[in-house]
Amino acid sequence: MRYAFIGAGRLGSAMIEALIRNGACQPGEIGCISEPDESARLTAEKLGVHHVRSVNDLVSGADTTVLAVKPQQLSTLDPYVAESSRGKLVISVLAGTRLERLASVFPNARNIVRTMPNTPARIGAGMTAYCSRDPLTEDDLIRVSSLLSAMGRFIAVEENQLDAVTAVSGSGPAYVFEFVAALRNAGVEVGLDRKMAYQLALETVLGSARLLARLEMDPEALRDEVTSPKGTTLAALEEMERGGFRAIINSAVHAAKKRSEELSAES
Repeated sequence: MRYAFIGAGRLGSAMIEALIRNGACQPGEIGCISEPDESARLTAEKLGVHHVRSVNDLVSGADTTVLAVKPQQLSTLDPYVAESSRGKLVISVLAGTRLERLASVFPNARNIVRTMPNTPARIGAGMTAYCSRDPLTEDDLIRVSSLLSAMGRFIAVEENQLDAVTAVSGSGPAYVFEFVAALRNAGVEVGLDRKMAYQLALETVLGSARLLARLEMDPEALRDEVTSPKGTTLAALEEMERGGFRAIINSAVHAAKKRSEELSAES
């Protein structure tokens, strides 16, 4: 096997599905395990990958181990996994779990990569930041790139930047979802039915993001293009400024970063 997934919950199964969908590898090249739940069995039945009963057999039979359990489950892993991972590449998607902590569980791994994906990875539209314990060899960089590109786009960062990354892109989708919900609710308040308000809000956010990405302009520049003097957009933007819209986002990101730092210290 090429990939051994320890954990096959929502994110783990999404990563497996992305690898298969993008042709990065075949189902038979992936194995997974999950304890104590049945997510690995269900994922194996759905996607045709191997459901392996022993974590040691799983890890020893693959070149790359993907750690996708909950952070609190790290301390409950079979202690023999340390020997099983000797000479293997270990990739972690555990939030707030530092490389130093991962190295204590996988001391014999040839290298350890810590990643911070976000939920759009479920459909191959994610943004993932990663860092590694040691410089990646050319072959391991190809392995990491193959996995992360199946989930969307990715970027290398320093580990001390990951708490900030978590606050911006890791938690960021929730901010977008909340904005869409707020815009939908406002639409209802001004007389639209809920379904129409939601469609208008969603498509506006989707289209605006695509335009921003395609034109590669500063968001402020595009904002100014659609803001006429004494017009409706200006009236709305002035109200957002009075309400401290940017200050609220700034505070939210700071709060998320602080909590990420706390979780890192606790793990």
